Amino acid sequence: MNPFDLTGRLAVVTGAKRGIGFAVAEALAAAGADIVGVSATLDPESSAIGDRVRRLGRAFSGHRVDFADRGQVTRFAEQLAAGDRPVDILVNNAGTIRRAPAAEHPVEWFDEVLEVDLTSTFVLSQVLGRRMLEARHGRIVFTASLLSFQGGINVPGYAAAKSGVAGLVRALSNEWAGHGVTVNGIAPGYIATDNTQALQDDPDRSRAILERIPAGRWGTAEDIAGAAVFLASDAARYVSGTVLPVDGGWLGR
Repeated sequence: MNPFDLTGRLAVVTGAKRGIGFAVAEALAAAGADIVGVSATLDPESSAIGDRVRRLGRAFSGHRVDFADRGQVTRFAEQLAAGDRPVDILVNNAGTIRRAPAAEHPVEWFDEVLEVDLTSTFVLSQVLGRRMLEARHGRIVFTASLLSFQGGINVPGYAAAKSGVAGLVRALSNEWAGHGVTVNGIAPGYIATDNTQALQDDPDRSRAILERIPAGRWGTAEDIAGAAVFLASDAARYVSGTVLPVDGGWLGR
């Protein structure tokens, strides 16, 4: 038996249009899972991730959901929960970031980041988690951050949201792990995606970041995908309530 085999499982991946979400959805499909891909800008009828998943021989369903709109998120979650096929895996990956010094950071930005990065993940987990609890089986994986452990610079809303994600992972695990539903997080290090483009483009910040990373390079979205497959699989059936750093050794310094 292959404990990493996800054949027959249905996985919901938010933020699946690009970056980490794209890589995770592709890796889950390669492991055998059918995919429900979700993004605020995903074309439900035609998308690169949909094409990739289908080429791997798995089913794909695309959905456009604005994670800053709580009503949309709730309706989408309830639609999935009421479907004929239960969701086995939920990857809460969709997120946003706003950069400005804390003294000048608009409260509207702070509210937006918390809604997208934290509250929407709770709504999805709560609604889909109810059905997982009934089935006594489920895997929920959050995309946390190094800022689940650290404070960051010029991103107070993001730091608060990702610290909240780490707390939510532990809180849900405490209640649900005994009922067959594991809840974990992945804390990506400095990954070369759109969210970190401003840092990549700043020569001084980029150099300082690279000097701190023992692996000596920016991470890639594919570096996160293997950890997601692990946490979504039976190989991690006794892993719950943890936030796994995938950071090239950053936190070990």
